[in-house]
Amino acid sequence: MTKIKLLDGKEYDKAVLLEKMIDDEFYYGELNKLALSSSSLKLMLDSPKTYYYVTKYAKNQTSPALRAGHLFHTAILEPEKYDKIKFIDVQSRNTKKFKEATLEYGEVFTAKEQSENERLVDAMLKNPQAIELLSDSKTEVAAIGTIHGKPFRGKADILKNKGGIVDLKTTVDVENFSKSAFRYKYTLQAAIYCELFSTPERQLTHEDFTFLCIDKANLDIGIWNCSEEFLEYGKLELKRGIERYNVYIRPDFDINDYTIQGTL
Repeated sequence: MTKIKLLDGKEYDKAVLLEKMIDDEFYYGELNKLALSSSSLKLMLDSPKTYYYVTKYAKNQTSPALRAGHLFHTAILEPEKYDKIKFIDVQSRNTKKFKEATLEYGEVFTAKEQSENERLVDAMLKNPQAIELLSDSKTEVAAIGTIHGKPFRGKADILKNKGGIVDLKTTVDVENFSKSAFRYKYTLQAAIYCELFSTPERQLTHEDFTFLCIDKANLDIGIWNCSEEFLEYGKLELKRGIERYNVYIRPDFDINDYTIQGTL
């Protein structure tokens, strides 16, 4: 029985955690405060104070971009869940009908969001190279483990049966995706996932991580492999993020004392 120590200092059975991580409410709710992730470490690198308050209050982010990304991922990776999503025949969320539906059903989407999403899905599923990457694989595979002494969680969009990871992304400029990859710290995600999904028999390398992207404007498909330098940069970001966590998230430090100072 393998145990893992989470951020509350308690040890948990790893197999039990993995079973519970199938439930999105547990994964994005309770576990969000007990284990780090690529998303939370990005916040830490951006601002320790942002990390602290977002984690503490677990505020749901509902920007149009995040909603669209969620819809696209669900349609491609979990079509059985997508079929259960409630769509409301309105063009805007700022309508009485949409607000009433939200109160009745919880998370709902507009007909406009549905049509825009299905346009992307249709283009992705008609691309033979994308289909190849999606085949012979499992989707939404959870992992949890210890990296540099800290607990980390992750969900691989697509885990190939041979061990490689494919991450699904939407973008506004697929030809210049490399710039987005560094801007949004996808380097960090690649480094964390290669650690979490490695096994005693196989250590994942840069050759095992691929980004499958679609341009939201022109529907072009992009397949981007990771270079060794890309992954190494992610490992440096991972180390720096953990160092920041150790400095700022501790009982004897008041996060409100965090101040950026300099001379202009």
